[in-house]
Amino acid sequence: MDALSEILRVVHLIGAIFIQARFTAPWCYQSPRADTVAPMLEPGAERVVIFHLITEGMCYVEMDDQPPTHLIAGDVVVFPRGDAHRMSSELNLQPARGSPLQEVLSRRPRMLAYGGGGPTTRIVCGYLACDARLAHMLLGGLPSLVHVNLRGSNAGAWLETSVRYALNEARSPRPGGEGVLAKLAEVLFIEVLRLYMNERSDDRTGWLASLSDPIVGAALNALHKRPAYPWSLDELANAASTSRSVLAVRFHTLVGSTPMQYLTQWRMLLAANLLSRSNATLARIAEDVGYQTDTAFSRAFHREYGVPPATWRRRQTVREHTIR
Repeated sequence: MDALSEILRVVHLIGAIFIQARFTAPWCYQSPRADTVAPMLEPGAERVVIFHLITEGMCYVEMDDQPPTHLIAGDVVVFPRGDAHRMSSELNLQPARGSPLQEVLSRRPRMLAYGGGGPTTRIVCGYLACDARLAHMLLGGLPSLVHVNLRGSNAGAWLETSVRYALNEARSPRPGGEGVLAKLAEVLFIEVLRLYMNERSDDRTGWLASLSDPIVGAALNALHKRPAYPWSLDELANAASTSRSVLAVRFHTLVGSTPMQYLTQWRMLLAANLLSRSNATLARIAEDVGYQTDTAFSRAFHREYGVPPATWRRRQTVREHTIR
């Protein structure tokens, strides 16, 4: 399994499409920071990532201190850091004053329709909620706005058609419509990440950019394929078909840590996933993530999470029961 597939297997994504909008020019919509709406979108979520899919027409997206981005049908924009932004039919418009967010989000997917009666733009708005540490690893190094066009990919037409179908199903009396939308939100997000990875640029850094690098990508795939193996830098360099010095410099430049530091972080994320989703003993989890004793594992986990693994597991159980 490649590194992206492996981390997506571990990342607990909760997706939803919460707004289907039909705007007619002129119009302007202000979206607040994701952390301000997170409690209303997904109570208890550590991290919420907002995205918009343009299904018809065109518009602009603006963020403070950045040039505007022109969007057309098939475009998807993702805000990895949850920045506030404006979307509009033309630049320099004032945002409309709408209903309170609690009212807008009280029903999903919410239908929004307003504007001046001119050309139509249709937008589907969704979000992904996930663990903060895993989000940091997966999304670290991404720009504040990720912009791709689905219609250039093999999956694009299928995704757009599926989203439209699921939106209609969500308003029908048949059960399961919102569940289909939730899964499509996850698939859409993953396809955006894959498209972004294919748009290579020499100045990109971060985990996703690293996967496209022939040296660092090979090292990451090796670590994710065998996380419990007692890797040395020499063995990892051999797996990446390079020297240890080249690997060390290239890895740190792109990922921001040494290979062994990254391996420890990934092992701890795997351990946290097992602690929260299984009843496995600490000794078994320690062995599964590459530690010979549960004592050594507990020390490493405490350094990363600030508490022993048993304490962390109890807190997660209490937290999940509270959210429910």
